[in-house]
Amino acid sequence: MATEVEAKFRADGEGPLRRLESTSRLGETELGEPRSIDEVDTYLDTWRGTLGVARWACRLRRRGDQVMVSLKGPAEAGSAGWVHRRPEVEGPATDSLEPHRWPPSAARDLVNALRAGEPLLERLTLRQRRVERSVRAANGAVGVLTLDRVHVEHEGRAVGEMRVVELELAAGAPREHEELLVRLADVLATVPGLAPDGQSKLEHALELIGAS
Repeated sequence: MATEVEAKFRADGEGPLRRLESTSRLGETELGEPRSIDEVDTYLDTWRGTLGVARWACRLRRRGDQVMVSLKGPAEAGSAGWVHRRPEVEGPATDSLEPHRWPPSAARDLVNALRAGEPLLERLTLRQRRVERSVRAANGAVGVLTLDRVHVEHEGRAVGEMRVVELELAAGAPREHEELLVRLADVLATVPGLAPDGQSKLEHALELIGAS
């Protein structure tokens, strides 16, 4: 099972995102050209919140004509501050809430094991414009910097928005790049308007729903 390693930050507005869109470097690394992508993330669970109780989040992500299912588990021991380490399983999917309509994958198998026969329901939707920038050091690719403008919807109603910055380590990156990611996170923490974030987008979205 793959492990996702990323640093998360909340932005207080457009300023930090625009600053990170225009700079050519982050600490000791070079940033690639910005690439904009529209995504729709639909979070699923059973009516009893079975997956949430097990501390797993299930997300269907649509990018253009492609749909992927992602499952992210609880933070691993040793995760601290704004650097998150957690198991992640992904696979191809469709817009259907019925996993048997998705292509076979380890992600589909895990969803079925976690839901234990209960149907899946739509929990909430995040519509986001994502700007991606590659992060590269002298000894190779480090990961991706993402700048997200997120709109939260619940039961077809807009309930709020977020500005989020994430720095994700490339899959299979060497140990020294994980150490580099921590240093780059320290650099991001100095950007005016950015605050280290110990929560996921899903957790923040659920807070917005509760407050609406």
